[in-house]
Amino acid sequence: MSDNEQYMLTEQGQTLLVKARGDWTFENAKVLYERLSDWQDSTDLTEVRYDFSEMTELDTSGAYLLARVLEGAEGERRSWNIDQGSKGQMTLMKAACEALRGDPPTHTRQWYDTLIRLGIATERFGKEVWETLAFIGHFFSVLGRLLLTPTKIRWKSVVALIEDVGLDAAPIVMVLSFFIGAVIAYMGANLLASFGASVFMVDLVGFAVLRELAPIITAILLAGRSDSAFTAQIGAMKMRQEIDAMTVIGLDTYETLVVPRAIACVVVTPILTFLAMMSGIFGGMLVAWSGGADISPVMFLGRFREAIDLTQFGVGLVKTPIFGLIIAIIGCRQGLAVTGSVESLGSRTTTSVVQAIFAVIAVDAMFAILFYQIGV
Repeated sequence: MSDNEQYMLTEQGQTLLVKARGDWTFENAKVLYERLSDWQDSTDLTEVRYDFSEMTELDTSGAYLLARVLEGAEGERRSWNIDQGSKGQMTLMKAACEALRGDPPTHTRQWYDTLIRLGIATERFGKEVWETLAFIGHFFSVLGRLLLTPTKIRWKSVVALIEDVGLDAAPIVMVLSFFIGAVIAYMGANLLASFGASVFMVDLVGFAVLRELAPIITAILLAGRSDSAFTAQIGAMKMRQEIDAMTVIGLDTYETLVVPRAIACVVVTPILTFLAMMSGIFGGMLVAWSGGADISPVMFLGRFREAIDLTQFGVGLVKTPIFGLIIAIIGCRQGLAVTGSVESLGSRTTTSVVQAIFAVIAVDAMFAILFYQIGV
Protein backbone atom coordinates (compact mmCIF):
# COMPACT_ATOMS: atom_id res chain seq x y z
CA MET A 1 0.00 0.00 0.00
CA SER A 2 1.27 3.47 -0.91
CA ASP A 3 -0.39 6.65 0.41
CA ASN A 4 0.25 10.19 -0.80
CA GLU A 5 -1.55 13.52 -0.57
CA GLN A 6 -2.62 13.20 -4.23
CA TYR A 7 -3.11 9.46 -4.60
CA MET A 8 -3.49 6.23 -2.67
CA LEU A 9 -2.52 2.85 -4.07
CA THR A 10 -4.02 -0.23 -2.43
CA GLU A 11 -3.56 -3.88 -3.37
CA GLN A 12 -6.53 -6.22 -2.94
CA GLY A 13 -5.53 -9.64 -4.14
CA GLN A 14 -4.57 -9.24 -7.77
CA THR A 15 -6.34 -5.88 -8.08
CA LEU A 16 -4.69 -2.48 -7.64
CA LEU A 17 -6.98 0.29 -6.40
CA VAL A 18 -5.89 3.78 -7.45
CA LYS A 19 -7.64 6.64 -5.63
CA ALA A 20 -6.62 10.01 -7.10
CA ARG A 21 -7.06 13.32 -5.28
CA GLY A 22 -6.73 16.99 -6.20
CA ASP A 23 -5.46 18.29 -9.55
CA TRP A 24 -3.83 15.95 -12.09
CA THR A 25 -2.77 18.54 -14.63
CA PHE A 26 0.27 19.59 -16.63
CA GLU A 27 1.36 22.09 -13.95
CA ASN A 28 2.18 19.38 -11.39
CA ALA A 29 2.88 16.52 -13.79
CA LYS A 30 6.61 16.47 -12.97
CA VAL A 31 6.07 16.00 -9.24
CA LEU A 32 3.42 13.34 -9.81
CA TYR A 33 5.69 11.51 -12.26
CA GLU A 34 8.54 11.36 -9.74
CA ARG A 35 6.27 10.13 -6.95
CA LEU A 36 4.70 7.43 -9.07
CA SER A 37 8.13 6.37 -10.34
CA ASP A 38 9.27 5.73 -6.76
CA TRP A 39 6.52 3.15 -6.27
CA GLN A 40 7.52 -0.39 -7.19
CA ASP A 41 4.50 -2.35 -8.34
CA SER A 42 3.92 -6.02 -7.76
CA THR A 43 4.20 -8.39 -10.69
CA ASP A 44 1.15 -10.51 -9.85
CA LEU A 45 -1.40 -7.72 -10.27
CA THR A 46 -3.78 -8.30 -13.16
CA GLU A 47 -6.33 -5.47 -12.82
CA VAL A 48 -6.36 -1.75 -12.02
CA ARG A 49 -9.43 0.07 -10.70
CA TYR A 50 -9.59 3.86 -10.56
CA ASP A 51 -11.52 6.06 -8.14
CA PHE A 52 -11.78 9.75 -9.11
CA SER A 53 -14.38 10.79 -6.54
CA GLU A 54 -11.93 13.19 -4.84
CA MET A 55 -10.25 14.45 -8.02
CA THR A 56 -10.88 18.10 -8.93
CA GLU A 57 -9.16 18.47 -12.33
CA LEU A 58 -7.77 16.09 -14.95
CA ASP A 59 -6.05 16.75 -18.28
CA THR A 60 -4.19 14.56 -20.78
CA SER A 61 -0.94 14.72 -18.77
CA GLY A 62 -2.65 13.50 -15.62
CA ALA A 63 -4.53 10.81 -17.51
CA TYR A 64 -1.27 9.51 -19.01
CA LEU A 65 0.40 9.38 -15.58
CA LEU A 66 -2.51 7.45 -14.12
CA ALA A 67 -2.50 5.08 -17.09
CA ARG A 68 1.17 4.22 -16.43
CA VAL A 69 0.17 1.94 -13.56
CA LEU A 70 -1.25 -0.39 -16.21
CA GLU A 71 2.31 -1.32 -17.13
CA GLY A 72 3.38 -4.55 -15.50
CA ALA A 73 6.52 -6.64 -15.60
CA GLU A 74 8.02 -7.51 -18.98
CA GLY A 75 5.75 -5.14 -20.85
CA GLU A 76 2.45 -6.79 -19.93
CA ARG A 77 -0.67 -4.62 -19.81
CA ARG A 78 -3.21 -4.97 -17.04
CA SER A 79 -6.98 -4.65 -17.48
CA TRP A 80 -8.60 -1.55 -16.01
CA ASN A 81 -11.92 -0.07 -14.89
CA ILE A 82 -13.19 3.24 -13.45
CA ASP A 83 -15.37 2.91 -10.36
CA GLN A 84 -16.18 6.58 -9.76
CA GLY A 85 -15.67 9.70 -11.87
CA SER A 86 -17.38 12.24 -14.07
CA LYS A 87 -18.24 11.59 -17.69
CA GLY A 88 -15.40 13.82 -18.89
CA GLN A 89 -12.85 12.11 -16.66
CA MET A 90 -13.96 8.69 -17.84
CA THR A 91 -13.72 9.71 -21.50
CA LEU A 92 -10.23 11.17 -21.09
CA MET A 93 -8.99 8.22 -19.03
CA LYS A 94 -10.40 5.73 -21.51
CA ALA A 95 -8.48 7.41 -24.33
CA ALA A 96 -5.23 7.40 -22.32
CA CYS A 97 -5.56 3.75 -21.23
CA GLU A 98 -6.42 2.51 -24.70
CA ALA A 99 -3.48 4.44 -26.18
CA LEU A 100 -1.04 3.03 -23.61
CA ARG A 101 -2.31 -0.53 -24.01
CA GLY A 102 -2.31 -0.25 -27.79
CA ASP A 103 -5.93 -1.38 -27.98
CA PRO A 104 -7.47 -1.30 -31.47
CA PRO A 105 -10.35 1.13 -32.13
CA THR A 106 -13.70 -0.05 -30.85
CA HIS A 107 -15.96 -1.29 -33.63
CA THR A 108 -19.50 -0.06 -33.16
CA ARG A 109 -22.61 -1.99 -34.13
CA GLN A 110 -25.02 0.48 -35.64
CA TRP A 111 -28.22 -1.33 -34.74
CA TYR A 112 -27.02 -2.03 -31.21
CA ASP A 113 -25.89 1.56 -30.59
CA THR A 114 -29.18 2.83 -32.00
CA LEU A 115 -31.14 0.69 -29.56
CA ILE A 116 -28.92 1.83 -26.71
CA ARG A 117 -29.51 5.49 -27.57
CA LEU A 118 -33.23 4.81 -27.91
CA GLY A 119 -33.30 3.17 -24.49
CA ILE A 120 -31.37 6.03 -22.89
CA ALA A 121 -33.68 8.58 -24.54
CA THR A 122 -36.76 6.68 -23.33
CA GLU A 123 -35.42 6.53 -19.80
CA ARG A 124 -34.60 10.25 -19.90
CA PHE A 125 -38.08 11.04 -21.24
CA GLY A 126 -39.77 9.05 -18.49
CA LYS A 127 -37.65 10.75 -15.84
CA GLU A 128 -38.38 14.16 -17.31
CA VAL A 129 -42.14 13.51 -17.34
CA TRP A 130 -42.08 12.26 -13.74
CA GLU A 131 -40.07 15.24 -12.47
CA THR A 132 -42.27 17.67 -14.39
CA LEU A 133 -45.45 16.18 -12.90
CA ALA A 134 -43.92 16.39 -9.43
CA PHE A 135 -43.00 20.04 -10.07
CA ILE A 136 -46.53 20.85 -11.30
CA GLY A 137 -48.08 19.22 -8.24
CA HIS A 138 -45.82 21.14 -5.88
CA PHE A 139 -46.45 24.39 -7.78
CA PHE A 140 -50.24 24.13 -7.59
CA SER A 141 -50.14 23.26 -3.90
CA VAL A 142 -48.06 26.39 -3.21
CA LEU A 143 -50.24 28.51 -5.53
CA GLY A 144 -53.42 27.31 -3.81
CA ARG A 145 -51.97 28.17 -0.41
CA LEU A 146 -50.96 31.65 -1.59
CA LEU A 147 -54.37 32.33 -3.18
CA LEU A 148 -55.95 31.67 0.21
CA THR A 149 -53.58 34.24 1.75
CA PRO A 150 -52.98 36.82 -1.03
CA THR A 151 -50.92 39.06 1.26
CA LYS A 152 -48.06 36.53 1.04
CA ILE A 153 -47.80 36.90 -2.74
CA ARG A 154 -44.83 39.07 -3.74
CA TRP A 155 -46.82 41.66 -5.66
CA LYS A 156 -43.82 43.92 -6.29
CA SER A 157 -42.08 41.06 -8.06
CA VAL A 158 -45.26 40.31 -10.01
CA VAL A 159 -45.55 43.92 -11.23
CA ALA A 160 -41.86 44.06 -12.19
CA LEU A 161 -42.18 40.79 -14.10
CA ILE A 162 -45.34 42.00 -15.86
CA GLU A 163 -43.33 44.95 -17.16
CA ASP A 164 -40.43 42.72 -18.19
CA VAL A 165 -42.52 39.95 -19.76
CA GLY A 166 -45.36 42.05 -21.16
CA LEU A 167 -44.51 45.69 -21.79
CA ASP A 168 -41.03 45.00 -23.15
CA ALA A 169 -42.33 42.21 -25.41
CA ALA A 170 -45.27 44.19 -26.85
CA PRO A 171 -43.39 45.85 -29.76
CA ILE A 172 -41.96 42.62 -31.19
CA VAL A 173 -45.29 40.82 -30.77
CA MET A 174 -47.20 43.57 -32.56
CA VAL A 175 -44.67 43.90 -35.39
CA LEU A 176 -44.60 40.17 -36.06
CA SER A 177 -48.40 39.89 -35.92
CA PHE A 178 -48.69 42.84 -38.33
CA PHE A 179 -46.59 41.02 -40.91
CA ILE A 180 -48.44 37.73 -40.31
CA GLY A 181 -51.77 39.49 -40.97
CA ALA A 182 -50.32 41.10 -44.09
CA VAL A 183 -49.07 37.74 -45.39
CA ILE A 184 -52.46 36.09 -44.80
CA ALA A 185 -54.15 38.98 -46.64
CA TYR A 186 -51.81 38.67 -49.62
CA MET A 187 -52.40 34.93 -49.81
CA GLY A 188 -56.14 35.40 -49.57
CA ALA A 189 -56.17 38.12 -52.20
CA ASN A 190 -54.23 36.02 -54.71
CA LEU A 191 -56.28 32.89 -54.07
CA LEU A 192 -59.76 34.41 -53.89
CA ALA A 193 -59.30 36.87 -56.77
CA SER A 194 -59.42 33.96 -59.22
CA PHE A 195 -62.96 33.20 -57.98
CA GLY A 196 -64.05 36.82 -57.96
CA ALA A 197 -64.46 36.68 -54.18
CA SER A 198 -61.73 39.01 -52.95
CA VAL A 199 -63.99 40.40 -50.25
CA PHE A 200 -63.86 37.08 -48.41
CA MET A 201 -60.22 37.84 -47.71
CA VAL A 202 -61.57 39.79 -44.74
CA ASP A 203 -63.14 36.61 -43.37
CA LEU A 204 -59.89 34.71 -43.83
CA VAL A 205 -57.83 37.35 -42.02
CA GLY A 206 -60.35 37.66 -39.20
CA PHE A 207 -60.77 33.96 -38.52
CA ALA A 208 -57.07 33.11 -38.87
CA VAL A 209 -55.73 35.96 -36.77
CA LEU A 210 -58.34 35.94 -34.01
CA ARG A 211 -58.72 32.21 -33.52
CA GLU A 212 -55.22 30.82 -34.03
CA LEU A 213 -52.38 32.96 -35.33
CA ALA A 214 -52.36 35.77 -32.76
CA PRO A 215 -52.54 33.45 -29.71
CA ILE A 216 -50.02 30.94 -31.02
CA ILE A 217 -47.54 33.57 -32.29
CA THR A 218 -47.71 35.38 -28.94
CA ALA A 219 -47.15 32.17 -27.02
CA ILE A 220 -44.21 31.11 -29.21
CA LEU A 221 -42.57 34.52 -28.84
CA LEU A 222 -43.00 34.35 -25.06
CA ALA A 223 -41.58 30.84 -25.07
CA GLY A 224 -38.50 32.01 -26.94
CA ARG A 225 -38.07 35.28 -25.06
CA SER A 226 -39.42 35.00 -21.52
CA ASP A 227 -39.23 31.24 -21.01
CA SER A 228 -35.52 31.17 -21.84
CA ALA A 229 -34.98 34.19 -19.58
CA PHE A 230 -36.69 32.42 -16.67
CA THR A 231 -34.50 29.36 -17.11
CA ALA A 232 -31.31 31.39 -17.46
CA GLN A 233 -32.07 33.61 -14.46
CA ILE A 234 -33.02 30.80 -12.10
CA GLY A 235 -30.27 28.55 -13.45
CA ALA A 236 -27.65 31.24 -12.82
CA MET A 237 -28.95 31.62 -9.28
CA LYS A 238 -28.71 27.86 -8.86
CA MET A 239 -25.11 27.84 -10.10
CA ARG A 240 -24.13 30.66 -7.71
CA GLN A 241 -25.85 28.79 -4.85
CA GLU A 242 -28.22 31.71 -4.27
CA ILE A 243 -31.19 29.33 -4.16
CA ASP A 244 -29.46 27.27 -1.48
CA ALA A 245 -28.90 30.47 0.48
CA MET A 246 -32.60 31.38 0.13
CA THR A 247 -33.56 27.96 1.45
CA VAL A 248 -31.19 28.32 4.39
CA ILE A 249 -32.72 31.64 5.47
CA GLY A 250 -36.22 30.15 5.25
CA LEU A 251 -37.51 31.42 1.89
CA ASP A 252 -39.67 29.09 -0.18
CA THR A 253 -38.24 28.83 -3.70
CA TYR A 254 -41.67 28.36 -5.26
CA GLU A 255 -43.19 31.34 -3.44
CA THR A 256 -40.22 33.57 -4.27
CA LEU A 257 -39.34 32.59 -7.84
CA VAL A 258 -42.00 30.43 -9.46
CA VAL A 259 -45.40 31.82 -8.42
CA PRO A 260 -44.64 35.49 -9.30
CA ARG A 261 -43.48 34.47 -12.77
CA ALA A 262 -46.55 32.29 -13.29
CA ILE A 263 -48.94 35.07 -12.25
CA ALA A 264 -47.14 37.57 -14.46
CA CYS A 265 -47.37 35.28 -17.49
CA VAL A 266 -51.05 34.51 -16.88
CA VAL A 267 -51.85 38.24 -16.69
CA VAL A 268 -49.66 39.33 -19.59
CA THR A 269 -50.43 36.67 -22.21
CA PRO A 270 -54.07 37.75 -22.89
CA ILE A 271 -52.98 41.40 -23.12
CA LEU A 272 -50.21 40.63 -25.59
CA THR A 273 -52.58 38.42 -27.56
CA PHE A 274 -55.14 41.24 -27.81
CA LEU A 275 -52.43 43.59 -29.11
CA ALA A 276 -51.34 40.91 -31.59
CA MET A 277 -54.94 40.52 -32.80
CA MET A 278 -55.36 44.23 -33.41
CA SER A 279 -51.98 44.50 -35.12
CA GLY A 280 -52.64 41.48 -37.35
CA ILE A 281 -56.06 42.79 -38.42
CA PHE A 282 -54.54 46.20 -39.15
CA GLY A 283 -51.87 44.54 -41.29
CA GLY A 284 -54.54 42.67 -43.24
CA MET A 285 -56.62 45.83 -43.67
CA LEU A 286 -53.62 47.77 -44.95
CA VAL A 287 -52.87 45.08 -47.55
CA ALA A 288 -56.54 44.91 -48.57
CA TRP A 289 -56.51 48.66 -49.15
CA SER A 290 -53.16 49.10 -50.89
CA GLY A 291 -52.28 45.65 -52.15
CA GLY A 292 -54.50 45.51 -55.20
CA ALA A 293 -57.68 44.06 -53.66
CA ASP A 294 -59.39 47.49 -53.76
CA ILE A 295 -61.04 47.00 -50.36
CA SER A 296 -61.21 50.29 -48.49
CA PRO A 297 -60.82 50.43 -44.71
CA VAL A 298 -64.52 51.26 -44.35
CA MET A 299 -65.52 48.27 -46.47
CA PHE A 300 -63.02 46.07 -44.63
CA LEU A 301 -64.37 46.99 -41.21
CA GLY A 302 -67.96 46.63 -42.40
CA ARG A 303 -67.36 43.14 -43.74
CA PHE A 304 -65.36 42.32 -40.61
CA ARG A 305 -68.28 43.24 -38.30
CA GLU A 306 -70.65 41.27 -40.50
CA ALA A 307 -68.60 38.07 -40.78
CA ILE A 308 -66.71 37.91 -37.46
CA ASP A 309 -68.53 37.83 -34.14
CA LEU A 310 -67.22 38.07 -30.60
CA THR A 311 -67.12 34.28 -30.35
CA GLN A 312 -64.00 34.17 -32.49
CA PHE A 313 -62.40 36.82 -30.30
CA GLY A 314 -63.27 34.84 -27.17
CA VAL A 315 -61.98 31.56 -28.65
CA GLY A 316 -58.61 33.19 -29.24
CA LEU A 317 -58.33 34.77 -25.78
CA VAL A 318 -59.70 32.00 -23.58
CA LYS A 319 -56.71 29.72 -24.08
CA THR A 320 -54.00 32.32 -23.64
CA PRO A 321 -53.81 32.17 -19.80
CA ILE A 322 -53.17 28.42 -20.13
CA PHE A 323 -50.35 29.15 -22.57
CA GLY A 324 -48.84 31.65 -20.15
CA LEU A 325 -49.02 29.22 -17.25
CA ILE A 326 -47.38 26.46 -19.30
CA ILE A 327 -44.54 28.77 -20.36
CA ALA A 328 -43.86 29.90 -16.80
CA ILE A 329 -43.95 26.40 -15.32
CA ILE A 330 -41.60 24.93 -17.91
CA GLY A 331 -39.15 27.84 -17.69
CA CYS A 332 -38.96 27.74 -13.89
CA ARG A 333 -38.83 23.94 -13.73
CA GLN A 334 -35.88 23.77 -16.13
CA GLY A 335 -34.11 26.59 -14.28
CA LEU A 336 -34.35 24.77 -10.96
CA ALA A 337 -33.01 21.61 -12.66
CA VAL A 338 -29.73 23.31 -13.63
CA THR A 339 -26.64 21.80 -12.00
CA GLY A 340 -23.33 23.52 -11.34
CA SER A 341 -21.94 23.61 -14.88
CA VAL A 342 -22.34 26.14 -17.66
CA GLU A 343 -23.06 23.26 -20.03
CA SER A 344 -26.07 22.32 -17.91
CA LEU A 345 -27.36 25.90 -18.04
CA GLY A 346 -27.17 26.02 -21.84
CA SER A 347 -28.72 22.58 -22.20
CA ARG A 348 -31.60 23.36 -19.84
CA THR A 349 -32.29 26.68 -21.56
CA THR A 350 -32.53 24.97 -24.93
CA THR A 351 -34.72 22.22 -23.49
CA SER A 352 -36.94 24.82 -21.85
CA VAL A 353 -37.67 26.65 -25.11
CA VAL A 354 -38.25 23.43 -27.07
CA GLN A 355 -40.57 21.98 -24.43
CA ALA A 356 -42.54 25.22 -24.10
CA ILE A 357 -43.12 25.57 -27.85
CA PHE A 358 -44.07 21.91 -28.16
CA ALA A 359 -46.45 22.10 -25.19
CA VAL A 360 -48.10 25.29 -26.47
CA ILE A 361 -48.73 23.84 -29.92
CA ALA A 362 -50.00 20.55 -28.46
CA VAL A 363 -52.40 22.34 -26.09
CA ASP A 364 -53.58 24.61 -28.92
CA ALA A 365 -54.39 21.51 -30.99
CA MET A 366 -56.39 20.12 -28.06
CA PHE A 367 -58.34 23.38 -27.81
CA ALA A 368 -59.03 23.30 -31.56
CA ILE A 369 -60.45 19.77 -31.27
CA LEU A 370 -62.49 20.75 -28.22
CA PHE A 371 -63.98 23.83 -29.90
CA TYR A 372 -64.80 21.80 -33.00
CA GLN A 373 -66.58 19.16 -30.94
CA ILE A 374 -68.71 21.70 -29.08
CA GLY A 375 -69.42 23.62 -32.29
CA VAL A 376 -67.67 26.88 -31.44
